[in-house]
Order: sequence, then C-alpha cells, then structure tokens
Amino acid sequence: MSDPVSPTGVHVVVSDEQDTVAVDASRWATLAHDVLVAEGRRGELTLTFVDVDEITDLNREHMGVDGPTDVLSFPLDADDPAHDPDASAAAGIPVLLGDVVVCPAVAAANAPTHAGTLDDELALLVVHGVLHVLGHDHAEPEETTRMRAAELDHLRRLHWRGPAPVAFRQEQESHA
Repeated sequence: MSDPVSPTGVHVVVSDEQDTVAVDASRWATLAHDVLVAEGRRGELTLTFVDVDEITDLNREHMGVDGPTDVLSFPLDADDPAHDPDASAAAGIPVLLGDVVVCPAVAAANAPTHAGTLDDELALLVVHGVLHVLGHDHAEPEETTRMRAAELDHLRRLHWRGPAPVAFRQEQESHA
C-alpha cells in the first residue's frame, strides 16, 4: 500500500507485515509524509510495520543488539552529503530518503511507561524514525535536546493539533 506522490514531491510507501497489533498504516504514512514536508524534504520513504521476530533480527543484524526494539531507521540518499536531492528531483531521479521500521507489539508494550497511549507511542516512533532518516541523532546531550524538541514540535502540529497531553509531557520530562 502506498500513497500517490504528492505535489510536495514526497512519497511514502507503507506496508503492514505484522498481525499482532491493529495499525492504521495509511494514517501513519500521512504523518511521515507531513513530517517530511515540514522538514522541507522531498523524496521517497518506506514505512514498514513488522512483528517482534523481524525487528529482533533487524536489530541484531544492523545494530549488533540481541533483542527487540521499537523502531529502526535506515537513511539512504538523504544521508549522503555528496547527494543533492533537489538536483536529483529536478532531473526526475527519485530521491530515496530511507526506511523506517516500526514494531507495533513492542510499541504496545512500551506505551504505558513511555508515551502513555499506543496511539501516541506509534506517532512518536514514526516521527522519531523519520527524523533519524533525515540525519537527527541523540548520541550527545545537545543532539538529544534538538531531536526531542523537533519530535515534540511535529507531534504538537501534526498529531495532536495542539499542546501535548499532560500524561505525555509528564512521561517525557521523567526521561529527560
């Protein structure tokens, strides 16, 4: 399932390859699309929802960590400093931004002690994953501050359409 290329030059290809947790894949594709537009980026992003076994395998293979995680991001052309996405787009060459892989089962398990609700957890993971594809990181304290601010800004504008719920703010502050 995918959405058509929008006039903004953003295309999100989405697939739900798990059946553990009900996911509105098109809703989350729209959120990913809107984050890319808000960040001023054009190109194609793949958003995939997978089960615990698949995310565990990917985490082991790509991160060297044995066990499941909630989201993984794999930047492609967007991470290449020599690549000019605007020139590629103007030439009709697709800009492959990258892949975001989310595990709804892990999100559901983490939600009560992280974002509060499964809905907010999935929104946070989609935004987080897209920002990683675009080069954001949280390895250093300053990076973490910038990335969390960007996440919260996108969630306020694109997910909640207003201020963050109190439960979300309290939980995020406890992790700061």
